[in-house]
Amino acid sequence: MTATGAPIRVVVAKVGLDGHDRGAKVVARALRDAGMEVVYTGLHNSPEQVVATALAEDADAIGLSILSGAHMTLFPRVLKLLDENDARDIVVFGGGIIPDEDAAQLREAGVAQIFGPGASTQAIAEWVRGHVPSPDQGSPAAV
Repeated sequence: MTATGAPIRVVVAKVGLDGHDRGAKVVARALRDAGMEVVYTGLHNSPEQVVATALAEDADAIGLSILSGAHMTLFPRVLKLLDENDARDIVVFGGGIIPDEDAAQLREAGVAQIFGPGASTQAIAEWVRGHVPSPDQGSPAAV
């Protein structure tokens, strides 16, 4: 929760044909347990569906889980759609099986953070709390 009580709103999504969602569900639960409002979109979403959900839910962040290897296509597409909707204030972060070199390129393209295998749910929740602007203050939430 933020200093004034408004929770950070996060859309957690699985994009593309990736059918493995245990990690996304674990992260969604951890963020919820940390006091955030979480919308989990389920499997097989298109980038268009994810961005539409984030806009409809007035999300502060989108967390993408990608294990399929299509991260260099799917993350940039989400960023482009956010640009087209004048919504780049929505922070995009993600995780999955993403090589370090690709993760660096994705961060350069505008993905705020990439979490690899073994990242703790506590570290992810702390990062979101520290890097996602508060919905009521427009700055990162208090830790």
